[in-house]
Amino acid sequence: MLSSSAFWGAGMRRRDFVIGLGVAACPAVVHAQRPERVRLIAMLTAVNDPEMNAFEQELEKRGWSKGRNTHIEHRSAPAGAQLEAFAKELVAMRPDVIFAMSRPATAALQKETTTIPVVFTYVIDPIGAGFIASLARPGGNLTGLMAYEPSAVGKWLSMLKEIAPQTARVGILGNPKTAAYYDYLLGAAQAAASSLGLEAIPSRIENDAADIERVIGSIASSPNGSIVVLPENTAAVNHKLIITLAARNRLPAAYNFKFMVQAGALMSYGIVSADHYRQAAFYVDRILRGAKPAELPVQTPARYETALNLKTAKDLGLTVPAGLLVAADEVVE
Repeated sequence: MLSSSAFWGAGMRRRDFVIGLGVAACPAVVHAQRPERVRLIAMLTAVNDPEMNAFEQELEKRGWSKGRNTHIEHRSAPAGAQLEAFAKELVAMRPDVIFAMSRPATAALQKETTTIPVVFTYVIDPIGAGFIASLARPGGNLTGLMAYEPSAVGKWLSMLKEIAPQTARVGILGNPKTAAYYDYLLGAAQAAASSLGLEAIPSRIENDAADIERVIGSIASSPNGSIVVLPENTAAVNHKLIITLAARNRLPAAYNFKFMVQAGALMSYGIVSADHYRQAAFYVDRILRGAKPAELPVQTPARYETALNLKTAKDLGLTVPAGLLVAADEVVE
C-alpha cells in the first residue's frame, strides 16, 4: 500500500484529485461544459407575412435560441418550380423539423420526404389534400394547423352584404392551380350565398397581371358586384394589384389577411396570424423534444379577427354599419 506521500508523488496532484472528485460527484458540471447540440429548423413559406416573427419569438420563449441551440434556414417562393427546388434543397440539409406555410409548400415537401417531421400552416382541407389520415391522428410525418373551415366563406359573404346591401353577385377570386381547394370553397360559397340572396360566381385567375385584370373587370361589368378574395398564394402574392383593381372598378371586396387591409383593402376576416405562428412554434418545440407528428392532432383555428379600412369604404361610397364597426378588431383610418 502506498503512503500518502507516495500516492501524490505517483503522478497525481492533490488539487487535481479534489477537482476530479467534484466532477464525478456533480455530472451537471460535465454537462455544462459540453456545447449544446444545435438543431436545424427549416422554413418553406409562400409569402413573407409581417406577423411571421411570432414564430421565432415563441421558439425563443420555449428555450430555442438562434445561434445557441438552433439554426434556421428559410426559403420563400409562392409556388411552382422554384418552390419545389427549395423543398428539395431544404430536405437535403436533413433538418430536425420543417415549418411549411401554405398547401403548395407542404405538398412540395411531402414529395421529398416521408421521414422528416413537417409542421404545416395555412392549409385548407388537409385530409382532402392527402397530407393526413385524420385530424385527430395524422398518421405520418406531417401535422400542423388548418387555416380555414368552410364556414368562413359564409362570413365573408355576410360581411359584404352588410357593408354593401346592394350586392347581388360575388366573384369568388382564386387560382385553382395554387389552391387545389378552390372548388371546395366555391361550393361552400354557393351554398351560403343562397340564404343571403346572393349569387356566387366562379372567378378563376392565373398568376398573371393581365388575367387578374380581365377577371376583375368581368365582375365589374355587371352592376352590384363584389369580390371574395380566397386565402391562397396567387391572391396573396398579387394582393396589391387586386386591391388597386378593386378600387379602380369600385368593387367592395372581402379579404382574409389583416395586412391586406393595412395595404388598402376594404376589409378582412381571417385567422389571427400571430396565434397561428405561435401554435406552429409550439408543435416544433414538441417535436424537437421527442414528440411524433403522427400523434400530434391537427388544430383548427381558435380565433378569428376582423379588420376594416374606413378610408377605402369612404372612397367606395360605403357607410360602415355600426355593428360591423363595433365587431372590428382593427380599424384603419
